[in-house]
Amino acid sequence: MKIELIINQMNKTLEVQPGETLLETLRANGYTGVKYGCGSGDCGACMVLLNGEPVNSCQVLTASVKGESVTTIEGVGTIGKPHPIQEELVKAGAIQCGFCTPGIVLSAVALLNRNPHPTDEEIKMAIDSHLCRCTGYVKIIEGIRNASKSVSAQDPEFKVPNSRHQK
Repeated sequence: MKIELIINQMNKTLEVQPGETLLETLRANGYTGVKYGCGSGDCGACMVLLNGEPVNSCQVLTASVKGESVTTIEGVGTIGKPHPIQEELVKAGAIQCGFCTPGIVLSAVALLNRNPHPTDEEIKMAIDSHLCRCTGYVKIIEGIRNASKSVSAQDPEFKVPNSRHQK
């Protein structure tokens, strides 16, 4: 069946199978920043933003999000111009193996879009669904905190559209 989605602010028509997860659809269409971790929604490696909110794409059927807005890590910053959260995570030394990084960045983007100046406790809650075997989370929290201090959430470079209607 054909499904229309907005992926990283681009209209896409994709061929999907019944029962196909959003994770499977995204990876099959070249969005490899979305990782397969546990397949049960427990690790956060497959996190994407659905209409601006973090979801585990391994737990979402693609057919159920027809017409919705999906943001993957490929839609957040570039190699030449990283998103402020990506920059601050690197500066804080929060990047180790990188497997959990895309999902953590997306959860942090959603958090800072909602709350530009979160407390450390709010940051911890936002990344609670992510497993990171390398960093122990201290540097991740530091990076997100620094991003919240360094950039206004109103800056268009910072904001990620959170719905299919926002451009």
